[in-house]
Amino acid sequence: MSTATPEKQLANVEEATVRFCGDSGDGMQLAGTQFTNTSALAGNDVATFPDFPAEIRAPRGTKAGVSGFQIHFSSNEIYTPGDTVDSLVAMNPAALATNLQDLRDGGILLVNKDAFDKKGLEQAGYETNPLEDGSLEKYKLHSVEMTKLVRLAVEGLGLSQKEADRCRNFFAMGLVFWLYDRSLDPTLRFIETKFGKKPEIAQANTAALKAGFNYGETVEAINTQYHVDPAVLPPGKYRNIMGNTALAWGLLAAAQLSEKRLFLGAYPITPASDILHELSKHKHYDVLTFQAEDEIAAVTSTIGASFAGAMAVTASSGPGIALKGEALGLAVITELPMVIINVQRGGPSTGLPTKTEQSDLWQAMYGRNGECPMCVIAASGPADCFYAVQEAWRISSKYMMPVFFLTDGYIANGSEPWRIPKMADLPKIEIKHPESRDSAADDFEQFQPYTRDDLLARPWAIPGTPGLEHRLGGLEKADGTGNVSYDPANHQHMTDVRQKKVDLVADDIPEQKVFGEKEGDLLVLSWGGTYGSCTTAVRHAQKAGKKVSHCHLRYINPFPKDLEGILRGFKQVLIPELNMGQLRSIIRDRYLIDAKGLNKVQGKPFSVAEISEKINEMV
Repeated sequence: MSTATPEKQLANVEEATVRFCGDSGDGMQLAGTQFTNTSALAGNDVATFPDFPAEIRAPRGTKAGVSGFQIHFSSNEIYTPGDTVDSLVAMNPAALATNLQDLRDGGILLVNKDAFDKKGLEQAGYETNPLEDGSLEKYKLHSVEMTKLVRLAVEGLGLSQKEADRCRNFFAMGLVFWLYDRSLDPTLRFIETKFGKKPEIAQANTAALKAGFNYGETVEAINTQYHVDPAVLPPGKYRNIMGNTALAWGLLAAAQLSEKRLFLGAYPITPASDILHELSKHKHYDVLTFQAEDEIAAVTSTIGASFAGAMAVTASSGPGIALKGEALGLAVITELPMVIINVQRGGPSTGLPTKTEQSDLWQAMYGRNGECPMCVIAASGPADCFYAVQEAWRISSKYMMPVFFLTDGYIANGSEPWRIPKMADLPKIEIKHPESRDSAADDFEQFQPYTRDDLLARPWAIPGTPGLEHRLGGLEKADGTGNVSYDPANHQHMTDVRQKKVDLVADDIPEQKVFGEKEGDLLVLSWGGTYGSCTTAVRHAQKAGKKVSHCHLRYINPFPKDLEGILRGFKQVLIPELNMGQLRSIIRDRYLIDAKGLNKVQGKPFSVAEISEKINEMV
């Protein structure tokens, strides 16, 4: 019998999409993250989509407990984590049942054969074993005895069977690393760093990783490796970054650029909690994080921090923003600068905590009592969070008013390459506070906290500054003096001023970018996390010769001043949103334009194919 290693083929492909899926305790997020980091180090452009189960402790082996991580990597510039999957790793029957529909025909299917026992099949709803009944014939199925092979690989290291089985994700990683011609070195360094204090665990994970890689190298059934060349990206130093991390770093940068202490008042909530986690690591940058007892305490502490002169931020998701509603009105009427972050998730109520949606736009625009306008800015992707949140703070501090900043679960947990900027290249955020006054001086004038500059911004007086003593509160204020006023004409005036301040921002933001011609048959208008799929779908349409262009909004309230003219340059307007048509309603209301919607509330982002299909239907 020959013992020679079977000859393998190496095929070059432009891009590939891989998904790891298994129980929430199977380490699928770790597998996906390591594969992402390795692909980024290989020079590929990458986009990811982690998909967490809503249940923290769902019964093992059930569909409700399936966790997934999808990565799209390419030798070209990409904008989405991929529509269909080229290679699917399923660690148990439930993972197969809930993810198989996304694997393309002819795609590679790697399954842990050992998990397909009677109990596992019943939990996933299978009446027969799909590995044996021929139902998977249209895929390149590889049934691998992962559990058995991992136990053999770690034998002799003194691990319990439970501990040994926890290494299965590293076996799966190793096999996929071999399949896509990835180096093991970055993950070996990760193992050494992460598990260095537990040498037996580090050895076991290393053994499992190499066992998976060697399995691919030697098994005859898998005879092709795939290679993706590095992408051509602008020169610079890059790292892979998640949306919530980029947002936290953007806040840090904004605080440094404005020479302010950064205060974050927050109550933990999915998917916004990672902002609190990340900022709590950076106390040495004059960051103060406060984990409050509830959402109301979180936002009111933020108002207090702003009053005290800090760069004040609160972060939450839809249900938490609902609880903050009354205090947000207080922030508006006191005209204090702060950034209110909403990392949107599926709703209403607690809804779909781990799934993405864009259904809090109306909440940001209108979700308060009284006439209570607020500026609204939305990030378009993970890396954009870094820059967009700095813009939110610039506007907030310049106009002395709170600014809503919207992201979503898809942006928050997704990642992409980010070119690390130099701090010296980022624009300064100038903030001036009124100076102290000598009350004994002959020319002393009583400080009036509601006097205004040309932008209608009132002075940001730091409490304790001599001669600037004043008070604020939720009752209506007389313009200028800041005294409580119930005068009807004054209330009308102050309401007009608060609205005018928001409107003036339109003079201070860039013109709206149009990707494509400024006139044509169809304009795709998007905002938030739909950027990547809309951009890709419009490019496909343009290559097909269609007169389709794309606008993606960062500024939603107010809109860019030239937006109406752009909209009227097209015969039709399509607005894809992960809600029931909230931006479409605002556009129709504001401009009386009969925009059409493409709407979805399934906890998943749009695929490129969904938007392309709608474009082709309209033009």
